[in-house]
Amino acid sequence: MNTADTLSALAELAQDPAHLVPSPCVSVCRMDPASGLCSGCLRTIDEIVAWGRMDEPAKRKVWAGIVQRVALRAA
Repeated sequence: MNTADTLSALAELAQDPAHLVPSPCVSVCRMDPASGLCSGCLRTIDEIVAWGRMDEPAKRKVWAGIVQRVALRAA
């Protein structure tokens, strides 16, 4: 399973209110200077730093952004 597939599977769990929102981290921690996103989880550094303090709705909002970023990369 590649990173995009892993993120897609985790994104489905993230949208299920019956589950706690999973971390998007896929242990590929490298910031891309051109995009400002982690090459693994496609989060910004601010999203990564704040993740542990976010409530579930805020985490779901980050996931919505990740889903959009995955779609843009696939296009």
